[in-house]
Amino acid sequence: MSFQYADWPLPEGVCAGWSDRLEGVSAEPFNSMNLGRHAGDAAENVEANRARLNALLKGQPNICWLNQTHSTTVVPVAEADPGCGQDGSYSTEPNQACCVMTADCLPVFFWQQDGQKVAIAHAGWRGLADGILAETLKRFDDPSSVSCGIGPAISQPYFEVGEDVYNAFAGWVDHQTFFIPRQVPGKYSCDLPGLALAQLTHLGVRTVHLSGLCSYAQAERFYSYRRDGQTGRMANLIWLTE
Repeated sequence: MSFQYADWPLPEGVCAGWSDRLEGVSAEPFNSMNLGRHAGDAAENVEANRARLNALLKGQPNICWLNQTHSTTVVPVAEADPGCGQDGSYSTEPNQACCVMTADCLPVFFWQQDGQKVAIAHAGWRGLADGILAETLKRFDDPSSVSCGIGPAISQPYFEVGEDVYNAFAGWVDHQTFFIPRQVPGKYSCDLPGLALAQLTHLGVRTVHLSGLCSYAQAERFYSYRRDGQTGRMANLIWLTE
């Protein structure tokens, strides 16, 4: 398998899911389904993998790739520009896939419950703290009409952070509940998916689905920057069909 459709209750005409690292052409350390041009892999391998991915997708949508910089910039898919820093996109048009790449950070999926609009955001701890999820929700008229899903990402036992990350969330309600102190002073295990879930709920989203998949723990299936350093990237996509 190199693409898994999310098993969340999506509206008719909405597709969402993520790739894994299997069944591609890239050599180590990118083996084998690397989709990130910026990871250091050979360009021809990345393009071959992207073609393989597109062939797997329902309707073979146009994938709108972004240049992710941990920003809070969210654009319509028509304005996706690999030359600019963008970390989220949204669409109301069929066959235009909103896409973010990950290798530990959160891929957060958004869909209007009537199936008329979809979006996706790339949320590492910095983007999450700076408000990327709130920015994405602004592209919808009513947060209560939006459902969300959180795809494969690093889980709390493996995400060690320092005081800088802890302090970045200091203004959040009960933020300390998402940080478990480690034996080393000033170090914490951070629950990144939990922080995202709490913020989405605070912003008015009533339903948030979790994949329960950890990019760090499942080494044979997923890329993890924290685990491996030089590694590939997975693609997370949501799109409307005809």
